[in-house]
Amino acid sequence: MPGPCADCFKGFVHDGIPAGEVSTIHGLRVYVAKPDDGAKPKGLVVMIHDAFGMEFVNNKILADRYAKRGGYLVYLPDFMDGHAMSPEVMTLMDKLFLSSSWLTTLLYKPVYCAQLMYHVIPWKINVTHAVSQTRVFTFFQKLRTSPPPFATNSLKIAAAGFCWGGKYTVLLAQDTPSSRVPRFSEDSTSHDSAAPEALIDCGFTAHPSFLEVPGDIEPVTLPLSIAVGDNDMALKGPLALQMKEILEKKDVGHDVNILPGAKHGFSIRPNPEDELQMEYAEKAEVQALAWFGKWLT
Repeated sequence: MPGPCADCFKGFVHDGIPAGEVSTIHGLRVYVAKPDDGAKPKGLVVMIHDAFGMEFVNNKILADRYAKRGGYLVYLPDFMDGHAMSPEVMTLMDKLFLSSSWLTTLLYKPVYCAQLMYHVIPWKINVTHAVSQTRVFTFFQKLRTSPPPFATNSLKIAAAGFCWGGKYTVLLAQDTPSSRVPRFSEDSTSHDSAAPEALIDCGFTAHPSFLEVPGDIEPVTLPLSIAVGDNDMALKGPLALQMKEILEKKDVGHDVNILPGAKHGFSIRPNPEDELQMEYAEKAEVQALAWFGKWLT
């Protein structure tokens, strides 16, 4: 599987105080964001976070926005089980890539590099694809087979993946038959005889990392929406176009927006002073909420 790009660990920490709370759900710590005023949610959105994990304030703030602006119950689980990348890495990456004098380059950048490896190596050891995929899929399977978190006759679930989480959103959208489970039913007899169902009803991903194109895209069978830049380090322009062409030929809902000049991480970690990236972050949010509105309601 392709590795992460340098931009996967770059970005900016945003201001704001998250409004949700952390609970334990199906064995994982989960940040939970709810609609305003106790309104009944329109559906359940599960965010599959970037490398910086559940505790990263930007991820929590976006979960709050999905909940408040879209009217959804939003789960942001700790899919890295406490091994997320430290936000300190963003500062180290800035120092490494900043144009510097030869003296700084010679004396300090090796130190920055060593500090970076101190964070990256344990992350790569603890956050392997095999372990992460099992954790993600198990969580969604438990959602399908457990009582809904709010009153509904048919729980609709969306996956929203960012950077690292984009890979797993695409894999969920493949709806592999072996991953399906029977939907929860209060009638145990009906549950036992029910046909297995897909784990999600739709997926959205922004600037996904680790994707293999065409290998991960060709098996997609569920509605999938993607927002990506035209020169994303993790998904180069030609691959993004190929991905779009593959999905356009499928008899399944798709929405691929290739944004000129959008940087990797623009929907989660944009520079607040960069008007274009902030505009693209807003566009990605609008795209996601429109997609959820189409398939969850």
